[in-house]
Parts: sequence; structure tokens; C-alpha cells
Amino acid sequence: MGESTKSPYELRAELLGMSIGILESQTQRKLENEYMIPEDQRKQIEPFTVAEVLDLAARLNNFVSNG
Repeated sequence: MGESTKSPYELRAELLGMSIGILESQTQRKLENEYMIPEDQRKQIEPFTVAEVLDLAARLNNFVSNG
């Protein structure tokens, strides 16, 4: 079974997509948790930022590169 080699650009694109997916899941979970709290006690959940996406992608890349 042959392995496909991804270019650095393809790997970065995948890591960015994974990062966005992880952050979207975390945000959704936070929102769902807030809905379990009485309405007058809920906190606003801030959307994730580009900087957070890039930071998480860099950490994932570091993991992939360094194990």
C-alpha cells in the first residue's frame, strides 16, 4: 500500500482545517453549557480568533513534526 506524500502546503491546509474544527467544537460545547445555566446568569461566549487558529495549527504541526 503506497503512502501519499503531502506537500507542506497541503499539510498546513489540513492542520488549519483541523484547528478550526477543534475550536468550533469547543465553542459549541461552551455555548451548550451556558444554556444549562439560568438565563440571567449566562456569560457571552466569544468566538475564536484567527490567532487562536494559527496557534493551535502550529501546536499540531509541532506534534506531527516532533512526535
